[in-house]
Amino acid sequence: MTLELVGHSSEQDRAAPLLIRGMTVSYGEKPAVFSADMALRAGEMTAIIGPNGAGKSTLLKAALGIVTPLAGQAQFFGQTLDAVRGRLAYVPQRASVDWDFPTRVIDVVLMGLYPRLGLLGRIRGNHRDEAMGCLERVGMEAFAKRQIGQLSGGQQQRVFLARALAQKADLYLLDEPFAGVDAATEKAIITVLKSLTEAGKTVVAVHHDLATVVDYFDNVLLLATQVIAQGPVEEVFTKALLEKTYGGRLSQAVMPESAVS
Repeated sequence: MTLELVGHSSEQDRAAPLLIRGMTVSYGEKPAVFSADMALRAGEMTAIIGPNGAGKSTLLKAALGIVTPLAGQAQFFGQTLDAVRGRLAYVPQRASVDWDFPTRVIDVVLMGLYPRLGLLGRIRGNHRDEAMGCLERVGMEAFAKRQIGQLSGGQQQRVFLARALAQKADLYLLDEPFAGVDAATEKAIITVLKSLTEAGKTVVAVHHDLATVVDYFDNVLLLATQVIAQGPVEEVFTKALLEKTYGGRLSQAVMPESAVS
């Protein structure tokens, strides 16, 4: 299957916040991701979409070294992960987090400062003010002293986004940030993410709601173990490519009206 990479040049790719080439990951005999390529544009928001089991989360985890690929590589801003780790922020799937861990909301957000402070760095008043500012951006300042396990799913997701904001990253990687959240939380999250791209930051998110792709994202990567296509929403989010990505599992009843014919 050939990658259709729309609207990119080799020069843009070399300077990309994230450039993946030939990424292959397997959890058994069958690859979860096969020879995947991806290039992100700075200052834009990209959705990774595809059917269940398509390898969407795995692709991000392989790029970040959370899982070990069989082949392929990822570069960030033209450098290795270790060289620029401080410029990245990752928000995992909420289901993968141990919410029973006894810690307060403010302490979770302060963890986002550790890459800058170091593990032995001392938390001072200005750091707490900074963490509170991040909580305010996601509407969670009133819950700063609450135990993280006492929050709703949407509130927990907001806190993890606040932790990512505290990292002051240039690239934000989010795995299903809108999964299982209420409408108010989804609106709060997308408002923050759009403010990041307006400030020149780059966002990539694993996403499952096809109906919101056009409103939320600048670019789309269509993934079905292999990459089907990547490029601007208006060029790649088409009915033909969606049908190719979902392999007949996307009925006309759920085909988004916003998809280009």
